[in-house]
Amino acid sequence: MSGRHTGEHIHTVEGTDPHIFVEVHEPAEGTDAGLRPVLLLHGFSSSSKLNWGDTGWISTLRSAGRRVITVDLPGHGRSASPEDLDSYTPSRIRADLLQIVADAGARPVRDGDPSSGLDVVGYSLGSRLAWEFGATQPELVHRLVLGGPNKEDPLASFDLVAAQRYLADGTPIEDASTAGLLKMAQLLPSNDLFALLSLIEAIKGEPYDPAEAVPHMPMLLVAGEKDERASTMPELAAIASHAGGMVEQLLIPGRNHGNAVTSRVFKDATVAFLGV
Repeated sequence: MSGRHTGEHIHTVEGTDPHIFVEVHEPAEGTDAGLRPVLLLHGFSSSSKLNWGDTGWISTLRSAGRRVITVDLPGHGRSASPEDLDSYTPSRIRADLLQIVADAGARPVRDGDPSSGLDVVGYSLGSRLAWEFGATQPELVHRLVLGGPNKEDPLASFDLVAAQRYLADGTPIEDASTAGLLKMAQLLPSNDLFALLSLIEAIKGEPYDPAEAVPHMPMLLVAGEKDERASTMPELAAIASHAGGMVEQLLIPGRNHGNAVTSRVFKDATVAFLGV
């Protein structure tokens, strides 16, 4: 593996799909405990830098001796915006993620070997992807942390036609959820709005049903107490528990969907949960 290096010892991963931007952040100097790597998956219209870098997640995990793999989803951050719709489907993203973590050195879980396997932390859309990745890769994923999780996919009800009309000629969007998501996407000048619409279209083509494939590894579900999107978190926990999984839940006082990811309580709980 080679690539660009900084004082933080970051490198990109060779062999992965060139439209996906990946970085591997090595443990802070003198902290490497030989533990399994952590994959971080950001939310819709965000990026690894915004969700995980600027909020202190990467430095927190590195200080805990963890190797951190960050990925910008297609059409987000420093990743490219492919023209083919298939590149944005959850199944294709999961396949890309599997190749990415394999190229970064992750290997199947082995009893008694704390360096084996992979821990995954996802936020919002990243939680949906983490849930499905854990369900389809039980031999690889050791533990899951899902932030701002939802039993339903908020992107599923997004009105694509209304969004396209708005972007074309300013026709007002009647659906409040669609208008809010598009406004959020527009806040970042670097976002490719048409690529994000392609992602939504691809997600609509592969509906999210958490009960269809359930991760069996231990998981921690975290949300701000003011996060309306996470009101179904107990139902998600019940689905995992009924399938035999060990599930913990954490509500962060005073936080909502937009700022729960910045919480020190969230970071500390994750480090403790993944350290077991």
